[in-house]
Amino acid sequence: MARCNVCFRHCEIPEGKVGFCGARICEDGIVRAANYGVVSALALDPIEKKPLNRFMAGSRILSVGSYGCNLRCPFCQNSEISWSKEALRMASQAMQVTPRQLANTAAYYRSEGNVGLAFTYNEPLIGYEFVRDTAKLVHEAGMVNVLVTNGTAEVEILDEIAPYIDAMNIDLKGFTDRYYEDVLGGNRQTSLRGLCRSVMWN
Repeated sequence: MARCNVCFRHCEIPEGKVGFCGARICEDGIVRAANYGVVSALALDPIEKKPLNRFMAGSRILSVGSYGCNLRCPFCQNSEISWSKEALRMASQAMQVTPRQLANTAAYYRSEGNVGLAFTYNEPLIGYEFVRDTAKLVHEAGMVNVLVTNGTAEVEILDEIAPYIDAMNIDLKGFTDRYYEDVLGGNRQTSLRGLCRSVMWN
């Protein structure tokens, strides 16, 4: 058994099992991202769809998602690829890529107006290792990285990826602790810390 320190849950994960998010697994007493390199969705989107309307407006960005999430929002538009039972069951059959392959794919679509890579669709921070490794290569290619997140990761995780992220959308999904806990199964204070930390990056 090992403790995951990525988000507020600090799941104690038995050997061979996954935490609440469905994407972090305990193997040999170490917690790692089981969704590393697993792609459940890939699309070339208008950057405004992230939604970002003052960052490289009018451009397009290659958007990538995996599976797993540490919230259970009843209004989630991507639950079928993120945290539903079907999503977690089908995860082993999803496409797998390396950070280099994904960065090269982003560069390939420059000719179609692509400016970089957006980590979105599921909660990218629960697989922050893949975000970090891929985003670094995207930067080396002279392109940008966007993060669409619920912000409920520990500050240390946010700081580790900060050098590689150019723009963020942190979804504050409610305004009371009770709403976060009762409706989303989350923690509003962690989201607020994430928001404050991202402002400090600038």
